[in-house]
Amino acid sequence: MNRVAIIAAMPGELKPLVRGWRHECRNGVDLWSWRFDEGEWVAACAGAGADAATRAFAEVETTDPISMIISTGWAGALSGEFESGLVYRVSGVIDARTGERFRTSYFAEGAGGLKGHGFSRAVETQNTEAALAAEGTPEEMRTLPQGLKPRNSYLSAIGTAEAVPFQNECWLVTSVRVADVPEKRRLASTYEAALVDMEASAVARLAQMRGIPFYCVKGVSDGYRDQLPDFNRFILPNGKFQLGRFIVFCFLRPWYWLSLIRMGENSRKAAQGIRESLLDLMDERGYRRERNGDPDKRR
Repeated sequence: MNRVAIIAAMPGELKPLVRGWRHECRNGVDLWSWRFDEGEWVAACAGAGADAATRAFAEVETTDPISMIISTGWAGALSGEFESGLVYRVSGVIDARTGERFRTSYFAEGAGGLKGHGFSRAVETQNTEAALAAEGTPEEMRTLPQGLKPRNSYLSAIGTAEAVPFQNECWLVTSVRVADVPEKRRLASTYEAALVDMEASAVARLAQMRGIPFYCVKGVSDGYRDQLPDFNRFILPNGKFQLGRFIVFCFLRPWYWLSLIRMGENSRKAAQGIRESLLDLMDERGYRRERNGDPDKRR
């Protein structure tokens, strides 16, 4: 059975996608499932941060093996090139704590020669000849996803995982905290990333450990210059967000109202865009071939 896991942080990120799906809560994890003849989609969220994402993944895994995993949800922009309210397919994820980098399977499949569900060992080696032997000919290495072109030559794809300089890529860095404007500038400068979240690298690592395809689709909720309240003070150790306290805090600080209204609208657009992008991704990967109707038609 094909079983797709979709991991997010907050229910609002999944709301347009899972409308009409079966819902339950187990061990503090919200779970939604949609079953059809050839398989099942399971969406889960347990809160913000790597630990919460790990709990959500573990809860999904308790019933049956996973065929493919997607990290999704809202992210902050680290550059003006990435617009609030829009959705982007991430080509790679960086763990800000360790510096580890994880390629998504979308990039690897489009790259013509990269193996291993997006976690190619040859890309991690410094032996160029071994990498070429393992990954393919120069002609094959030129077969890249639309818009992903090496800055110099196909050899740009060979070397350490940190040295894969492609143009027009969307890299995401996972931080341990919600990033404010100064932190966004630091992350953009340090990692040359486009987006920031708090969960994707944990999901990528779990997928790598199990050898299953990993994808990342993120919607931008806030721009790189947006002045917003410190969300970190309202996130509990288990990753849950204290919405009531946050509302009271913001009610007494009207200078945040306009930016929060704008963020709310962008988040709503992004959540809808995430749904459309995930459904498109499922089509491309062949995971929507059900006989009992399409989720779109059941809503």
